[in-house]
Amino acid sequence: MELYRLTAAELSRMIHDKQVSSTEVTKSVFARIAAKEPEIDAYVTLNEEGALKKAAEVDEKIAKGEDLGKLAGIPIGIKDNMCTKGLLTTCSSKMLSNFVPPYNATVIEKLSAQDFVCTGKLNMDEFAMGSSTETSFFKKTKNPFDITRVPGGSSGGSAAAVAAGEAIVALGSDTGGSIRQPASFCGVVGLKPTYGSVSRFGLVAFASSLDQIGPFGRSVEDVAMLYSAICGKDPYDTTSVRREYPRFEENLSADVKGLRIGIPAEYFGEGVTEEVRASVMKAAHEYEKMGAVLVPVTLPKPDYALAAYYIIACAEASSNLARFDGVKYGYRASSYNSLEELYENTRSEGFGDEVKRRIMLGTYVLSSGYYDAYYKKAKFTQNLMQDMFREAFRQADVILSPTAPDTAFKFGENSDDQVKMYMNDILTVTVNIVGLPAISIPCGFDSKGLPIGCQLIGNKFDEQRLLNTAFAYERQIGGFDLSKTLG
Repeated sequence: MELYRLTAAELSRMIHDKQVSSTEVTKSVFARIAAKEPEIDAYVTLNEEGALKKAAEVDEKIAKGEDLGKLAGIPIGIKDNMCTKGLLTTCSSKMLSNFVPPYNATVIEKLSAQDFVCTGKLNMDEFAMGSSTETSFFKKTKNPFDITRVPGGSSGGSAAAVAAGEAIVALGSDTGGSIRQPASFCGVVGLKPTYGSVSRFGLVAFASSLDQIGPFGRSVEDVAMLYSAICGKDPYDTTSVRREYPRFEENLSADVKGLRIGIPAEYFGEGVTEEVRASVMKAAHEYEKMGAVLVPVTLPKPDYALAAYYIIACAEASSNLARFDGVKYGYRASSYNSLEELYENTRSEGFGDEVKRRIMLGTYVLSSGYYDAYYKKAKFTQNLMQDMFREAFRQADVILSPTAPDTAFKFGENSDDQVKMYMNDILTVTVNIVGLPAISIPCGFDSKGLPIGCQLIGNKFDEQRLLNTAFAYERQIGGFDLSKTLG
């Protein structure tokens, strides 16, 4: 079997047992990239030379008997909004098309401490603003299940690379569903951790109170292993939380007897296709077979969550993206006659339409006369949502819902209807607003052969239970089927 088809957990054991070398694994992944990348377009920047050099270093350390981390020698793709020292970090935007960071994001430092192999930087919606990876300045990443369809967004490159075997595992970021929705569309596992459990230092900010870095993998164990490596308190990020984080992959359990799984009617209603609804409920009944108990819970209506999300996210984006002015770094307009014109021309030329749209909306809701009418009400709604989730978790241990209302759509299908595009996030944004962890796992296919995702939502810092619940389903159905995309 080709090495790129194996999971990170399998490869980790094989590398440490000297059954294969990291160099062999890395060469297998880059051979796969060479074969599939012209079709998939998952990467903005490849790091083949650096990856092979690092793989050789890992092999040398293993030969010397050094004690290395579980991710040592594992090829990992990085979403292109996380700073990588000496390697382009573009956010898939013209504005940062020439930006090479002088430092690493904390998550990169943590992975480097485990001797990971960086395959390169993965494509995304520009500045993480989108649900289809169609807003990237550079290219449109294709869904490995059907290249006429989107991989989801904004972490579409990360999900597609893992599904296609162009990376063993990958990092993405999730502001309103940007890990879970592409995981659903591409048939892989994606975890959005509790806000504050993973440092945001070195993550190019979109909406600071909502952004969270998380892992993609082809198995729950892989996701647990990668999450264990990146979580923890960081002195460079004051929103990161100091607490004891277990080795999640070492504590995985498939025992869900007596587990209370909440079923929110609000998340199975209008807009959710019958195929998605049936597939997710079939997964719920699999849990019943394993001894779990299904209980009804009440959650905030998704349409209210979506409205609050776009007000809060755009308001924070308008503030965060003010730093891109053509003066300090990044793109600078070539023609201007004054400082004000430099700002105006740089931002007009450097940002794409979707980014401009969200900056304008954010500036509007923060402006005098509209702050109370929009932003203040959105924050009040956020508090109400947090109260409703606290009540729901008194009745249930985990909440189950569809990840997205439908499967992957075709390129251009929603591009001219921004409201329809934003509706792709309707079942995921609430989790970010209330700061909870959630995971998307594959739970079947629709009549077109496209993956369907099941979302599991956990209480704050309850990732172990969340991962265990996902792991139990994976064991129950005999693993997730990626035979179509891995060849």
